[in-house]
Order: sequence, then C-alpha cells, then structure tokens
Amino acid sequence: MALARSGERSELDWVAILCLAPTVLYVLAMFVYPFLYGVYISLQPMKGAAWSLHNYATFFSDPYQYATIKTTFALALPTTIVVVLVALFLAYGMRRGIWLERTITTILVLPISLGVIFLSEGILGFYGTNGWLNQMLIGAGIISEPLELTHNFIGVILSLFMQNFPFCFLMLLGYISGIDPSLENSARMLGAGPWAIFRRVMLPLIAPGLIIAFALVFVMSFAVFPSAVMVGQPAGSTRTISIAAYQQAFEQYDMSYASAIAVIMGLCQLAALIIIIVVRRRMTISTTMGVGKR
Repeated sequence: MALARSGERSELDWVAILCLAPTVLYVLAMFVYPFLYGVYISLQPMKGAAWSLHNYATFFSDPYQYATIKTTFALALPTTIVVVLVALFLAYGMRRGIWLERTITTILVLPISLGVIFLSEGILGFYGTNGWLNQMLIGAGIISEPLELTHNFIGVILSLFMQNFPFCFLMLLGYISGIDPSLENSARMLGAGPWAIFRRVMLPLIAPGLIIAFALVFVMSFAVFPSAVMVGQPAGSTRTISIAAYQQAFEQYDMSYASAIAVIMGLCQLAALIIIIVVRRRMTISTTMGVGKR
C-alpha cells in the first residue's frame, strides 16, 4: 500500500475500511468459515481414529467414488469449451450493434430467468424420447426410432449449456464492446482482412476476458448437480462428484465422508483455476479499453 504524502490522507482510510468491512465479513462467514469447518469435519471420520485422512484414503481407494472426478471433468470441460466458443462467436458478431440487437440479446439470455429445474423439465419435454423433437422427426419420416438425447451425457451438457451460456455471452459482449473500434479501423486501412484483424488485433485484446469467462463457466459446470440428476443418470454415466457427496451426506448420513468429498471437489476446482490464472498471466494486458460502441 502506498504511503500517504505529507498533508494527504492515506489510501486506506477509515471510510474505505468501513465500506470494505461488510464484504470481508460476508466472505469470511459464508465462504471461508464453511470451507475450514468442512475440512475440520472431513478429518474426523465416523469410523476410525480421530484426526486422520481415513475419508480421503477411502475415497481414492474406491473406483466407484474417485471415478466421479473423471465424469465431472468429462461433463464440465467440453461444456465450457462449447459455451465459450459459441458466446465468443455471437458476441464478436454483435460487438458494434446489429439489427434487433436488444430483442436478440433478450432471447439469448432468457434462460437465466427460468431456473435449473424448469429448464431441465423443458429439456425433457422437448428433447426426451417422447418429446416434441422426436415426434416431429418421426412424423417427418427423418428417423424411425427416437433419439436418446436425455438421461445421458447429451442431456446434461444441453442443460449446462443453456444455464451457463447467458452469463458467458453477456460478459464477453460487454468486454468486446469496450475495445476501441479505431484499432479495427486502423488495421483495415492497412489492408488487413477480417480474419487477420480477429487473429492479430482483436483476439489478443479479448484473451484476458475470454480466460475469465472460461474460468467462471468451468466452475459453474463442475458443480453440476440438478441437471445430472434430472436429465442424466445419477447412478450411472453422469454420477458426478457432487452427487457422490450428496449421497454420503443424506443417504448414508456420513457427513464426515461427505465433507471430504466436498473438499476434494473444491480442490479440483481450485487446481483448475490456478492453471487458468497462470495461462491468463501470459496473456498481454490491453490498455486500449474504454470507448465502447460508436
């Protein structure tokens, strides 16, 4: 923190402390304390010696349990990549405004207002075996047997995509729209084509925001639970690590083991975020933001 010059107030004055205190207290009460308490509970197994790593050893020695990490990554990573790429494509195309932009944006972000449960029910009604899509395709003679688009990986990925796309799209649209249009105009005047402008001018400027969007979407996708239950196979191919924690807590009533699984889940997310942050630090930080649309 920079020292205050003579006759000037410190950067961290009492007003700033009072404004910052509620946020710090909220983070400590709602995030830090629950996490530390979860770690404490996980180190006290119901069976075995107190203060041991028995729960963690049990988890990683049981293929049925530790396979949930692979399953969760297999759901979260492809979903995140698809969401970010589609959001980038649409946000880049809408960066300077298009016809009916507000209407299109409203339609794209509408799933935010639906909620996970309602959204999952809609997916079952439209993409299910007896859903509208299969009925239309069978009625048109395109297929003879209904497509299996729910109660599997596809159903969960569809649900995650619809949940996370609006957040990613709005974030990237705001970020890309804030890049100075004169940079594109200058590159165009120098003879660069659309692809060269995107690859050599825009993408390096977008990259930091793109990495942040990727991180947020991945964390939300990795914590998948309702979608994996409603439109997946919670006891089979889409048994994620969150489902494993839920089963131990509310079916086996072993909160200690459930806490250990939750801690492992958090550590997996933290490891992924650290990798993403390291990648972001290698990105060039742009100083040409701020003029927005023209």
